[in-house]
Amino acid sequence: MCGRLTQYRGIHDFVAALSMPNALADSAGDQARYNIAPSTQVALLHVDNEVLRADRVRWGWRPHWAKDRAPPINARAEKVAHGAFFRAIWPHRAITPVDNWFEWVDEGGPKKQPYLIRRRDGAPALCAAIGQLPDADEGAGEHDGFVIITADSAGGMVDIHDRRPVVLNPALAREWLDPATSKGRAEQMVLLQGEPSEIFEWFRVDIAVGNTRNDGPGLIEPVDSQAQR
Repeated sequence: MCGRLTQYRGIHDFVAALSMPNALADSAGDQARYNIAPSTQVALLHVDNEVLRADRVRWGWRPHWAKDRAPPINARAEKVAHGAFFRAIWPHRAITPVDNWFEWVDEGGPKKQPYLIRRRDGAPALCAAIGQLPDADEGAGEHDGFVIITADSAGGMVDIHDRRPVVLNPALAREWLDPATSKGRAEQMVLLQGEPSEIFEWFRVDIAVGNTRNDGPGLIEPVDSQAQR
């Protein structure tokens, strides 16, 4: 995880789920997207000068010295706080609010089977992220980008994928965004306090989601009568 996202709710719906009292500066706008691929612009929430900002930021980031590899889109919770690769952006925390994400599973067919994963309660998933983020005064930069932090998908979701995003409950998401939260506390949150597997459900969806040119609500519909987990 995770290699494809959806954001079809409006920014104000995502902000309402976060329930932050800060003033909102929205430069992202509303854009219903059902098949968001890496390297494209994704709506991101972060705090700058006590203002909650909604910006569109490229999904994927690498430091300037790592030109020999493609920008990763995820960072492992076990390594992100101490490795050299993400050192420059570890202090710059954000939330990627998503409706669902997709994973592909080898079930023995000619193609891997895509699954949609979402919260059982229907609320947005508030995914912990870090990045090189737009500046309130200078605006977006050429090298802006972000990665989603992932954790081991132990206990209940391992049959779908071995990694999943660190999804925080609203109170922890607010703490994650707070610039006053220490680096040590932030590491503890992504290592130990992500939402448990039991709050998620998943089901098979159409293989059409594998083509990034496809979009629309049909991509998030179940393709069979398999009971949701």
